[in-house]
Amino acid sequence: MSRYDSPSAEEHRAAGAAPIACGVITVSDTRTAADDRSGDLIAELLTAAGHAVAGRRIVPDEPTAVAAAVREFVDCGQVAAILLTGGTGIAPRDQTPEAVAGLLTKELPGFGELFRMLSYQEIGPAAMLSRACGGMIGNVAVFLMPGSTAAVRLAMERLIVPELGHLAKLASHP
Repeated sequence: MSRYDSPSAEEHRAAGAAPIACGVITVSDTRTAADDRSGDLIAELLTAAGHAVAGRRIVPDEPTAVAAAVREFVDCGQVAAILLTGGTGIAPRDQTPEAVAGLLTKELPGFGELFRMLSYQEIGPAAMLSRACGGMIGNVAVFLMPGSTAAVRLAMERLIVPELGHLAKLASHP
């Protein structure tokens, strides 16, 4: 146990380990179901952790399409988390954070901060170009990740999967 671990944190994490249903959205002008490796990886890692993939969408880098796909998952009432990949860089077409920002009821700044810290350890200063972020829409967690499979693996394995059940449990309590 590190000096930052505590039995209560472990108890919370263990108590929140129940499987949840998730929506997966790939934001890309070029990806199809046949070559959506980042979306496939998200689904694979969720399933391996015992979570369910309630649905997947591939939407173009258009803010209205991204927001509509997110709202569709939120409105269905069947998911506790929505995981997006793509559109978080600085290219002119990268608009996923802007598309989702207006929908968030709470921000989770720690996700983006930790993601960039971990990414910096792997790729150096280019990590600052990522606009990965997280938040809540009501009681649904939303995480925006870059489109690369390496970035998705980092975010999913090191940050999202270990806390997803715990986060969903906390969010569902009144």
